Formats: sequence, structure tokens, C-alpha cells
Amino acid sequence: MTVVGVTGATGAMGRAVLESAADRDDVAVAFAVNRDPADDERVAGHAVHDAVALPDLLAEQQPEIVVDFTGPESSIEYAAACAEAGVGFVTGTTGLDDPEQSALREAAEAVPVLWATNFSRGINALRSALTEAVAALPEYDIELTETHHNRKRDAPSGTATTLLDDIDAARDDARQDESGGGTGKRTYGREGEQSRIDGEIGVHVRRAGGVRGEHEVLLADNDEVLTLAHRAESRGVFAAGALDAAGWLAGHEAGWYAFDDVIEGSA
Repeated sequence: MTVVGVTGATGAMGRAVLESAADRDDVAVAFAVNRDPADDERVAGHAVHDAVALPDLLAEQQPEIVVDFTGPESSIEYAAACAEAGVGFVTGTTGLDDPEQSALREAAEAVPVLWATNFSRGINALRSALTEAVAALPEYDIELTETHHNRKRDAPSGTATTLLDDIDAARDDARQDESGGGTGKRTYGREGEQSRIDGEIGVHVRRAGGVRGEHEVLLADNDEVLTLAHRAESRGVFAAGALDAAGWLAGHEAGWYAFDDVIEGSA
């Protein structure tokens, strides 16, 4: 059994993690924290502590892993606290800028850190299929569309950015262009007269309602269209993946890990 702490406990993903943990026999929750929680607030049966108490809770409860879905500033703060306490850190926080990514990697020098833009096994399969499709069709036009709920802050989503990076890498490999010319210009939306540039990737972001997450990549040329898509119907899929990652990461040495490592390790 893996003992975890959960940050952002009253947020949508924090709640999903705690609810998912309650249905599993291989995970135990040591504590849950959130910034400025309501008095006597509970989620999935767990009391929610103020996040300022995280260092004390890490020392007292000694979880193996902290699971985090918060914001960039909070995530970096929590990662530093875990590094100080010798506790592993799993995070799905997106929207990190370069200095924040560097800070997260710094924590990985002291403890195992696993960061992923998406903890869905379906997205992992989509990435594999996309890489194969782009490698086979390197000259086809590509458009990516992602849709999320109306409260999501970063755009495009972290998952979309990962898919775009996968496309660039697959194109570079397929074209074997040492100059790096395979990397396509990313055009975010279009307006007015804007002819398509050879090799560009169109990126379209939609925010509406309570959509959990939809990603679609369209490849078109030669009088044909290939569409690869994934839709998450519940946040539970991400919560389950994050807890799988926590169980896998427990006991690993300090270092930087990805969800791919979990998939490969459990295959």
C-alpha cells in the first residue's frame, strides 16, 4: 500500500484524487491540504488542512508520495517542501514557465519527481499513434483542436503542447532535416486573410461548460483526412493515473520521471 498526501484537496482534481483513493485498496491517504480551506471542511471523508501546515504534516505523517494538481506557484512551493522532507512528488500541474520547470527539476535532485501533462493511458496511446501517423505522413497538413471547461487557465492545454512537441519530433525524424526545418510554425487560430504556410501546425483552443478534456489532431492531404482524437469523460481517469504513478514512484531513487515510465514499468 502506498501512503500519499494530497494537495489542492478542494479543487476539482484534488477531490477526484481523494475520491479515487477511497475506492482503492492499494492507496492510503495520510492527509489532504488546501490553501485557506473552509472551517471543518472534509473531502471524501478526509479533513482538509491549511496548506501552510504542509511541512509539519510531511514530518508527522511521513507519506511516501504527495500528489499535486494545483497551480504553478503552489506546485513549486509544495515540491520544495517535499524535497526538504525527503518525500516523492507526483504532479499534473500545467502552465509552468521555464524557471518553474527548472525549480521542479531542482526538487528532483533530492527526491523522485514525476511530472506529466496528462495521466490518461488513452492519451499515452494517442501519443504513440500520432507519432507513427506523422512519421508516415510527414508532408500532410496538421491541425490540432483542444477543448476544456470554462475555468481552465492555461491555453493551449499542457496535453496539447505535449502533442505538438510529439508532432515536431516525429516530423524532424521523418525528414531527417539537420537544420531543424521539420519543426512547424504553430499558428494559434486564424482571422482575416491568412494563407496556410507550408509545414505550419494550426492550434485551436475552446473553453466551454464543464468539458473534462478533448484533443483532436487532423492530418490532411492527398484527397484524404486522418483524425486521431481522445475524450476524457471523467476526471477520475486522471486521478486514477496519478495514483498509479504514485504507487510506481514510491521507493524509486531521486530523479526526474514521466508517466511513460509508469506505463512501461507496468506493462
